[in-house]
Amino acid sequence: MTSSILLATNADNPHVVGTYNFAATAEEKGKQLPRPSGYRILCAIPEAEKEFEDSEIGLIKADETLRNEETLTTVLFVVDLGPDCYQDPVKFPNGPWCKKGDFILVRPYAGSRLVIHGREFRIINDDSVEAVVDDPRGITRK
Repeated sequence: MTSSILLATNADNPHVVGTYNFAATAEEKGKQLPRPSGYRILCAIPEAEKEFEDSEIGLIKADETLRNEETLTTVLFVVDLGPDCYQDPVKFPNGPWCKKGDFILVRPYAGSRLVIHGREFRIINDDSVEAVVDDPRGITRK
């Protein structure tokens, strides 16, 4: 099923500005991600563990607990960088702080939150990156 998205700048004559395919494959969905502009970074939120880590009986987390963990996460995965990221040699004399494919640490609630195909993403500023980590497993917010 394909649905048209209308732009109603003129209620008498709206026009189609794009389409959204609800049955898109994973590859097609990936192409629907926004491209960050300016000095912004598009980040994916890693999926939270469904079970409590130290539970010996496999205690499953409630949906609200999972939502809170995703909202308050400090670990993000860099999907794309805007064209102006890390271009200021005065502000970033040592070059970029991160690159595509890095896991980074940011403050909780950093950036703009958006959901695309059921997955949460954030768009953050390039100077919001606090650290790059090789393996984010085991990192939790205090």
